Amino acid sequence: MPVYEYSAINPKGKNTTGIIDADSPVVARQKLRSAKIFPVSVREVHETAALKKVSRRWIPARLFNRIRPSEVAVMTRQLATLVGAGFPLVTAIDAILPQARSQGLKGHLSKIKDNVVEGNSFGNALGLFPETFSTLYINLVRAGESSGSLEIVLDQLADMMERQQALKNKIRSALAYPVLMSIIGTGVLFLLLTFIVPSITSIFTDMNRALPGPTRFLIAISDFFKNWWWAFFLIVVVLGIAFCLFKKTSQGRWMVDRFKIRLPFIGPLVRKLAVARFSRTLGTLQENGVPMLQALEIVKNIAGNIIISDAVSEAAAEVGKGHSLGASLGRHPVFPDLFIQMVEVGEQSGELEAMLNKVADVFENETETRITAMASLLEPVMILIMAVVVGFIVLSICLPIFEMNQLVG
Repeated sequence: MPVYEYSAINPKGKNTTGIIDADSPVVARQKLRSAKIFPVSVREVHETAALKKVSRRWIPARLFNRIRPSEVAVMTRQLATLVGAGFPLVTAIDAILPQARSQGLKGHLSKIKDNVVEGNSFGNALGLFPETFSTLYINLVRAGESSGSLEIVLDQLADMMERQQALKNKIRSALAYPVLMSIIGTGVLFLLLTFIVPSITSIFTDMNRALPGPTRFLIAISDFFKNWWWAFFLIVVVLGIAFCLFKKTSQGRWMVDRFKIRLPFIGPLVRKLAVARFSRTLGTLQENGVPMLQALEIVKNIAGNIIISDAVSEAAAEVGKGHSLGASLGRHPVFPDLFIQMVEVGEQSGELEAMLNKVADVFENETETRITAMASLLEPVMILIMAVVVGFIVLSICLPIFEMNQLVG
C-alpha cells in the first residue's frame, strides 16, 4: 500500500505533519478528514526519478535515505514502552510512526504495520527489510512472539542497541581530539613545506654556497611537495581505493581482519571488543530460548571479524557433535582465556546466559578504559612529534643564517 506524507491543520487550528497509508491520495484525504484533520497537501513518499537516475550511475539510493542504527534503537525503545503499557502492536506502531525522523524508517514502519494487519507475524514483517533489521533483531522478535514476551524482548533489544551505541559514542569522543589534531597538524605541515619554506630557502640557494645537511634535506622535501603535491595526493587516493576494493574480496577481508587482531596495543582491544559483542548477543539469544546451534549460526557474523566468525562456525560444528561450548571455543586462540573460563563456569553452574552478559560487561569496560587511556597518551605524543618536526624546520632555516653571521663577523 502506498505511503503518503501530509501537511494538515488539526482541530485546534495548528499545523501538523505526518504520514498515512492509503490506496490513493483521495482515500488518504478521506482518512484524514474522518480523523478531524484537514489536509493542506498530500504527496506520496517515494524516490524521485532524478534520485533513481543518480543512484544507477554513481551511488546506491539507500545512501540518500539511510536509516541509522541509533534511529532503530530509539524506535525499539518507544515500541517496547508502548507494548509494555498494554498498547496493541498495530496501535503502538501507529503511535510511533510520526516520531520517526527519516522517511525511510517511516515507510518501513508503515509497510510493517500493513503486513501485521493482514495477519502476518511481526517478525516476518520485519524480515522484509533485512538491510534495516538484522538477523539477530528478527529472530529475537520471533522468539518473543512465540513465547508471549514480546515487550521483554523489545526491552532487551533496546538495552543492547543503546549499550552498543553508547560504547561507540564514547570511543569516538575519545578519539575525536587526536584525529582532529592529526588532520590540522598535517595541513599545517603541508602549507609550511609547500608555500612558506620555499620562499625562505630560495634566499639560501641564490647565495651559491654549500648549505648544511639538514637545510639541503628540507629544501629537497619542500621542492618535492611544491612540484609533486598533486602526485602525492593522487597516490594516496589510488592506494585508498585499491585498499577498499581489496578489502571487499574474501581473501582481502580475511587478511585485513587477521592483521587487525595482531596489531600491537590495538589488536587485543579489537579482539576483546569483538568477543564482547559476540558474548552479549549470544547471551541475549539464550535468555530468550533460542537453541544453542541456531544462536551460534545467528551470531557468527555479529562480531564483525571474519577470523572470529570462522572460529564460531567451527565451534558450532563441535557443539553439534555433543561437545561443550567452552571446550569448543577454547580450541581457538582468538578467544581470550578469561572468556573461555567464564563460559565453562557458566555451563557448569547452569547460568551460561548471565555469565555471557557478565563477560561482555567486563570486556566492554576494559576496552573503553584502555581506549580512553591511549587517547589521553596520544595527545602529548602528537604534540611532541609536531614540536620535533617544527623544530627541525626552524633549525634547518637558522643554520645557514648562523654561518652567514660568523662569516660577517
